[in-house]
Amino acid sequence: MEGPPPLRLPDEAAFGAFRAECEAEQGWLSRYRREGMAVWGKPPRAEDPAVHRVKGRIHMPDVPAETAYDVLHDTEYRKKWDLNVLETHEIARLSDNADVGYYAWKCPKPLKNRDVVTLRSWRVLDKSYMIINFSVKHPKYPPRKDLVRAVSLLTGYLVQSTGPNSCSLTYLAQVDPKGSLPKWVVNKASQYLAPKLMKKLHKACLKYTSWKQEHHADTKPWLYPEQNQLPYMAISDLSLQHASSLENIDESSLMEARDEKGDTSGSEN
Repeated sequence: MEGPPPLRLPDEAAFGAFRAECEAEQGWLSRYRREGMAVWGKPPRAEDPAVHRVKGRIHMPDVPAETAYDVLHDTEYRKKWDLNVLETHEIARLSDNADVGYYAWKCPKPLKNRDVVTLRSWRVLDKSYMIINFSVKHPKYPPRKDLVRAVSLLTGYLVQSTGPNSCSLTYLAQVDPKGSLPKWVVNKASQYLAPKLMKKLHKACLKYTSWKQEHHADTKPWLYPEQNQLPYMAISDLSLQHASSLENIDESSLMEARDEKGDTSGSEN
């Protein structure tokens, strides 16, 4: 009996397919459209009903594509602007344009919080800046008891320049959150949480240049691999994370929680 195929780093064809899905319209249903932002969703498929597919796009008339790309890469800065982060860090590098990392985030109450271990890879093709990731198993990062281990089938960002100081950013998420989610969560993700995250990201991009000047201004290992201080890891030490091997929890009956202010965002400071 043959074992699973060896894990491979995404090649040019994989990035091309990701960009095509970001730009595709067929099969995507509009969930939100306002003020230069749009969010789409795809109905669940019979072969993988637990996978949620969401796509968001924001036009930023005052942010160069290079800046948006830096913001998406900068883990230290993400801890500052993304209030849903519980913990995030790179674990090891696999090549000049790929690493493996850990990310844990807050979910809307009363759902359990989630985490992922992902292989992330990035590339610039024809002035399109791309970052993609998918879930992997790392021997030193097994699922935790206090978090639900989610699975990213293919998630990422596409940043395209629309002028010297403007860009379009598309976010594509294809995730199995590992748990039967209530309908209000799915609706909220596309109609409230995704637009809110894109607005925060836009604000973060506007403030990044001044922040970076005071925080290791010349250090950008995603652009300059020689600056990368992470230990090397062989890709053969990782394996693809299959959703079927993880515990499923049923949260479908949970009701939305409200705090004293009536806020249901699930984000905390």
